[in-house]
Amino acid sequence: MALTVLLAAVLVSLVSYGRLAPDGRDPPAEPVPRPVRERAPVPAGFFTGSDEAGARRIAEVEKWLGGAPLTVGHTYLPGDRWSNIEGHPALFGPWARWKEQRPGRLFVLNVPLMDRNEEGVGDAEARAGLRRGAAGAFDGHFRTLGERLVAHRLADAVLVLGWEMNGTTYTHRCGPDPAAWKAYWRRVVTVLRQVPGQRFRFDFAPSRGLDALPWTRCWPGDDVVDIVGMDAYDQPAGLSFEEQVTEPYGLAFHARFAAAHGKPVSFPEWGLFRNGDDPAYVRGMLDWFARQRPVYQTFTDYCPHGVWGCAANPRSGEVLRGALGRAGGSGSAGSGRP
Repeated sequence: MALTVLLAAVLVSLVSYGRLAPDGRDPPAEPVPRPVRERAPVPAGFFTGSDEAGARRIAEVEKWLGGAPLTVGHTYLPGDRWSNIEGHPALFGPWARWKEQRPGRLFVLNVPLMDRNEEGVGDAEARAGLRRGAAGAFDGHFRTLGERLVAHRLADAVLVLGWEMNGTTYTHRCGPDPAAWKAYWRRVVTVLRQVPGQRFRFDFAPSRGLDALPWTRCWPGDDVVDIVGMDAYDQPAGLSFEEQVTEPYGLAFHARFAAAHGKPVSFPEWGLFRNGDDPAYVRGMLDWFARQRPVYQTFTDYCPHGVWGCAANPRSGEVLRGALGRAGGSGSAGSGRP
């Protein structure tokens, strides 16, 4: 999605969905299981902005939730130019302070793999960029990024590299040259792992479903991926949550794929979209998290996706607030951001 926006996987439950189909398609649809017994909460966050204001708003969302803590801070590096992809104190400082205020907080950072990342660059130019990256042309930018993260006490960040690579939105998309894309990912991970003091984890996060190409074609290898993520918005229009589970390359396939590769899952982005105020989708996602036990999940909270900062989705807001919050939270859905 364009953004201008318990490391404990229960593998037994994932394997119960069956083996991966050799051609990447899901087997016949299975019903979504009923909710399981309550367990420790899945680490959760709200994306409310990338800058200092985004870090500050987490406390405001927690108040809306009745004081329930959000343990995930998630932000994005701008993809407009390489100097921003390298990171800077104005972005990292507020998040480092937020992380240190309470033990157990997790910092997640989406990292573009290309500059001019949302400028509609054509396939030929995108392909050339991927090949240059695979050959090492951009190593210095990622080395600088890693060093700056360590210097800002964010050495254990989860890095979501080149997200939604199976789509067409970003210049860092995989489609123009999957082989070069995979080689480039491997090179970036190698560079970042060589930074002294780092303890990064690398999250491979396609968008749910088929999109422009099967996301399995972009898989760079078990040795360079720590988490298998998925951005899972409520789309396309008319698609039920059950169909989002069973569609090709959907939620069930994602769970099986991660289990087959011995990786935990995550959901860096999820939220409302083409189906409007859809509490059934929100309930379905929350139940899914309870089963899959992702490393973290982050709800995207800006219109049209959000509930705290978006007055258009009050019913979904009440479901999410009821699940993540504590009794007595102040305000109603959509009453958060000015």
